[in-house]
Amino acid sequence: MAVEKVQQLLTDNIDLWTGSIEQKSSAGRGSSRKQKLHGIKKLRELILELAVRGKLVPQNANDEPAAALLERIAAVRDRLVKEKKIKKPKRLPVITDEEKPFELPDGWGWCRLGDISSYGQTDKAEAADVSADTWVLELEDVEKITSKLILKVRYKDRNFKSSKNRFDAGDVIYGKLRPYLDKVLVADESGVCTTEMIPIRPYGSVEPRFMRLMLKSPFFIMYANNSTHGMNLPRLGTDKARLAVLPLVPENEQRRIVAKVDELMTLCDQLEQQTEQQLDAHQQLVDTLLGTLTQSQNANELSDNWARLNQHFDTLFTTVASIDQLKQTVLQLAVMGKLVPQNPNDEPASALLERIAVEKAQLIKEKKIKKQKLLPPISDEEKPFELPEGWEWCRFAEYTVEIATGPFGSMINKREYITDGIPLVNPSHMIDGRIVEDEQITVTKNKADELTSYIINKGDVVMARRGEMGRCAIVTNRENGWLCGTGSFALKFTAEVDRDFVFTMFSANSTRRYLGGESVGATMTNLNHGILNKMPLMIPPVKEQHRIVTKVNELFTLCDQLKERLRQNQRTQLLLTDTLVQEALSP
Repeated sequence: MAVEKVQQLLTDNIDLWTGSIEQKSSAGRGSSRKQKLHGIKKLRELILELAVRGKLVPQNANDEPAAALLERIAAVRDRLVKEKKIKKPKRLPVITDEEKPFELPDGWGWCRLGDISSYGQTDKAEAADVSADTWVLELEDVEKITSKLILKVRYKDRNFKSSKNRFDAGDVIYGKLRPYLDKVLVADESGVCTTEMIPIRPYGSVEPRFMRLMLKSPFFIMYANNSTHGMNLPRLGTDKARLAVLPLVPENEQRRIVAKVDELMTLCDQLEQQTEQQLDAHQQLVDTLLGTLTQSQNANELSDNWARLNQHFDTLFTTVASIDQLKQTVLQLAVMGKLVPQNPNDEPASALLERIAVEKAQLIKEKKIKKQKLLPPISDEEKPFELPEGWEWCRFAEYTVEIATGPFGSMINKREYITDGIPLVNPSHMIDGRIVEDEQITVTKNKADELTSYIINKGDVVMARRGEMGRCAIVTNRENGWLCGTGSFALKFTAEVDRDFVFTMFSANSTRRYLGGESVGATMTNLNHGILNKMPLMIPPVKEQHRIVTKVNELFTLCDQLKERLRQNQRTQLLLTDTLVQEALSP
């Protein structure tokens, strides 16, 4: 493809580059998802690939050809050997046709990295060899993808004991450790760096900034990734690096390419900043408008706020994060009594709580459950919302019949796990309100008989007591008779309580904030009985619980449909972006 057409392809598709956004996966109902600017990332990669293929700027027939440049480079290398400034490098094999990854323009040629640079020949520096103002460079100082220097640290602020690699101004410094193979910069002053970075000194008329572009190009990164060795910290070895095949470009064209890449990368920076600002502004608008719903003081105000939001629905909910936030708002409205209207004919929640109290008293009398400690009344400070008609405030202990804890860790050893035995339910098995079996986390029938007090039954709600607070799942017929795991609670309710409403309640942010803020533990957050028992709840009438669950399911279905359409559109955008890249690189 001609250079002019390539440049037009880059600049005429700005909307596609900025609109191609990929979602980073994350689990959990209502959780937000960060976005990756896939299009701009691919644009950066494409610019570098076009640069090293000779498709970014036009060639000039008057430029000295690469063959002559290679001869001059060899002469410089031989002189440095003769002057004992470098060691005589090993002769490298002739480049075969199979090693050439693409066609080169007229005047260009192929070379090996070891033929045009000092790769592998490093000077070591110890702490005693440097001054307080010596620049000490580490991998984390260089930004991935862009290779921008994030910070410059001096020896007085970063002492070191192990040996470092010494570099001079103008050296190309390359991160040889995977996954940092795209961290490459040109030093603007001398200093020392970690031995996981290699200072490279180009010979003769190889522009350091152009060498940096070659080492950051997708085709070289692919070579480096395929050539790394080592299990824990894979790195590019010296011999493999010296054998790397690179395009050798006329000296004047190197400078033209560097200038054009700098210009286009600045454009990428601007596009990235503008896109991120637009995404941030969009998220703030979503936050504000959804916030008006939960902050509505009465039904009329809620109706007005919803009408205002509904006018801009198509422009507001255009990201997975915004749709997930809408779902979380639905949950919050549900537990605040603002999602469905109250019916004055419903039996009030106080009657349900009275029946729960009677049932618990009978179970205590029959010694089936233990008598619970008396909890203090709910204070005004614990009531964040106004109580709807027919609803009632209570402690969680007043709403549940029993909170059963899984066995102590010492009661089950991992060596006792078998395959296809009686399953245990741990927090990791609770996915979107369902229990997902792990056939490897099961025990024998004999072991299960020792743990009969930890059996879960249909209608129980298993809940995580460590990690993600509020994570729970409803026990169905399939899991009846399984065992509560060591990191879980088994919550038991009277038959009247709608288990789906319990799940809705635990999925709401207000509940999760309470559980997360009140949980204990330094290395691993744990939730104990006392904290859960005293959690304040707003309980709706039984019939309203059913209406709330129906409405939540209805709105969540709409949200999921909206999210699926969005994913399809994003997949199309990603496919178009990748197709555009292939078109630009085609002959």
